[in-house]
Amino acid sequence: MAESILPAQPAATVTSALPAFESKIVAPGELAGRLADVARPLVFTNGCFDIVHRGHVTLLAQARALGAALLVAVNSDASVKRLGKGDDRPVNCLLDRLAVIAALESVTLVTWFDEDTPLQRILDCRPEVLVKGGDWPVEKIVGNREVSAGGGRVVSLPFIHQTSTTALLEKIRRL
Repeated sequence: MAESILPAQPAATVTSALPAFESKIVAPGELAGRLADVARPLVFTNGCFDIVHRGHVTLLAQARALGAALLVAVNSDASVKRLGKGDDRPVNCLLDRLAVIAALESVTLVTWFDEDTPLQRILDCRPEVLVKGGDWPVEKIVGNREVSAGGGRVVSLPFIHQTSTTALLEKIRRL
């Protein structure tokens, strides 16, 4: 994906300044430079985060508690479409999804990936902790082998809230 996804920064004024959380959005090619200043241990997780709900924010807060910083990698629009979640997905475009995730207190940095899996971002950042939700057994989490081989740990966090974007969209369609 082209790294021009981020909007041009307007001249700094009180009325047009972007919110501070926008600075947490990092293009994949700039990730290494930004990670140099991030506290370790680094926790990594990924997902579509199409319509952010309580399950998402709970998982992200729990993930962040496992380290000193949390990097979230978001599937690009094309990557979401390839997951087969439906022709109308993602509902929100990548830039909007990145901004919502960046606005969360638990998130240190957010980036994206266009591939089918986040493996390249995992290799780029070498996290000490790799996290996914409880629907992912540890042995099936992408990057498990690489993070474990580097001495890191891989965690599948049990769901506290049984919510999903797919179920939420089905509920909305029934209204």
